[in-house]
Amino acid sequence: MPIAGYTAVAYGGVDVLFGPVRGAYPYGNSLLVRGTTASLVVDPSLSLVEGAPPADVVLVSHAHEDHIAGLGSYDVPVHVHEADLDALRSREAMVAGYGLPPDAVDAFDTMMRDHFHVRGRPDATAFEDGAVFDLGGRTVTVVHLPGHTAGHSGFLIEPDGFLFVADIDLTSFGPYYGDIGSSLVDYEASIRRCREIDARWYGTSHQKGVIEGAAEFRRRLDDFAGVVDRREAALLAFLGEPRTVEEIVEHRLVYRAHVEGPHVRPVERRTAVQHLDRLLGDGRVAEVGEGRFRAT
Repeated sequence: MPIAGYTAVAYGGVDVLFGPVRGAYPYGNSLLVRGTTASLVVDPSLSLVEGAPPADVVLVSHAHEDHIAGLGSYDVPVHVHEADLDALRSREAMVAGYGLPPDAVDAFDTMMRDHFHVRGRPDATAFEDGAVFDLGGRTVTVVHLPGHTAGHSGFLIEPDGFLFVADIDLTSFGPYYGDIGSSLVDYEASIRRCREIDARWYGTSHQKGVIEGAAEFRRRLDDFAGVVDRREAALLAFLGEPRTVEEIVEHRLVYRAHVEGPHVRPVERRTAVQHLDRLLGDGRVAEVGEGRFRAT
């Protein structure tokens, strides 16, 4: 059973609703933003299934289950980036986006329904990069940060200077770009965009919570981005001898050896292929036989 409740901490006019274990998955950190004319919730998590604070509108950073588990608590307008709109409107579309093996789809769909309360929101509407939600004396501006999902977005809240970067979460696991709609290239561009935004506070969806100050945020962001470099270096070392994609999948770039589940191999495969494509394009890897690759 999920742990109930959240802990609200104010950062200017932004309340961060910390989930249990500082929002570690399956939990998450939500936001409550109040203006003089309206209030807004970002990413209603499992902690908001019961006792959710009232709001006039909900913004969703991206259509993953841990960011929408508490969405059923809100019968108000719901918005997400247009690239994630279908997945928010339909649980079936969201599940399909994970690219799981066919024999794992039904069990995963059941978990989405029963544990994360995902029902789909056919009434959801789309926002675009730069869209502004005016709450009266306080604005929330969409910052499109694709890569994790195609529609993944952050939100800049002014005048407080609070940038919510969602699942650019600065954890030691590093960037995740293993869904069907994910993109390593886009993720790296989004990291660069985050570096350029000066804010007082930077809020994450999981574990790291809120970082104060641009210098500290950028240091942690560089460490986070460094995980991608380490994956690529590990792949190049493994390709000292000719290898197939399946051998790379077994070797693993993302998950540790003890991690199991139907998602592991598909994520490893999509991650490996994206890195291989880049290394082939850069000339650092060559195809030395049909379906076999080696570092040059």
